[in-house]
Parts: sequence; structure tokens; C-alpha cells
Amino acid sequence: MKTNREIRAQKVRLIGKDGNQIGIVSIKEAVMHAKQDGLDLVEISPHAIPPVCKIIDYGKYRYQITKKERESKKGQHQAKLKEIKVKPNIDEHDLLTKIKKGRQFIDKGNKVRITCMFRGRQLSYPELGQKVINRFISSFEDIAQVEAPPKFLGKNLSLVLAPIGKKFKGEKNAKSQNEKGS
Repeated sequence: MKTNREIRAQKVRLIGKDGNQIGIVSIKEAVMHAKQDGLDLVEISPHAIPPVCKIIDYGKYRYQITKKERESKKGQHQAKLKEIKVKPNIDEHDLLTKIKKGRQFIDKGNKVRITCMFRGRQLSYPELGQKVINRFISSFEDIAQVEAPPKFLGKNLSLVLAPIGKKFKGEKNAKSQNEKGS
């Protein structure tokens, strides 16, 4: 955004500090108006003919823009990719523990990659790893969907699960409270 002497147009459409349109004036006259008010001349719309400039406090304006950007970022949730590693001969209890941890990740809105690692002779029996992966898929079908289907990457069978809609913890708590009240 150009300010004061950086503006190169000969004539500009000037908007005063109170928001009223002053009219089309030369750039020198517009800068003079801004100096009289102790403010800055800022080019708001450079592609208009003639360009639109406004008399404002540029420092305050920049501060408000950065404040709005910070506020908008605060409300966003960046979905991270969490990884759970298992082996094809995993014990039942260990598998249930991994499933429980995966559900926690998905409840928080994160994506989950399940990786089944094969070692040595285990590569001869890929169906064992496929069974483990299918168990994860069936355990998560109520809260997650398969984003990337299971595929072999070297010695690993990998799959990515993503949360369905916005099923985050805050919304689940609100739903459970609504059901208790009914």
C-alpha cells in the first residue's frame, strides 16, 4: 500500500478523514490536505481511474489490520497429521490402546496416519497387516473417513484417516449436555 509521496498518479479521488468525498484533486493538493490534518495520504484503490486515496493515520490503520489477522488466526485450527505405528503381529490390548489414542487425535480434529511396519518374513504375509489396518478403519468409521486408501510404501502399509465434518471435543461436550437436558 502506497502512502504520501510514494503515490505516482497525477490526480486522485480524495476521501477526507471523516469519510466524506472531497473530489478529484492533484497529488500535491491531496498531500497538503493530509499534512494539514496531521495524518497520512494512503492509496486505497490503485487500479481505479483515478486512484482512490484516503486521509488516515497509517500507523493506526496497519495496527488494526494486523490485529484483525491475529484474531482470525486465533479461531482457526490447523489439522496436524499424527502417526500411529503398529506391526502385523500386534497384541489385542496393544491394538485397543493404539485405537484409543487415535480416537483422541481425531476428536481434537487432527488427521491420523496408521502405518503397519513389516520386518523380515512378515512381508510374505501382507494380509496380516491388512487385517490390522481394516480393524482401524472399522473402529474409526463413526468419527473418521479414509482420506488415502491403504497402500504399500516400501516395507510399510500406510493409510490416512481424517475427521468427518467438525466433530471436535467442544461440540461433542455440547451435544452430550443437550441430550442430558432433554
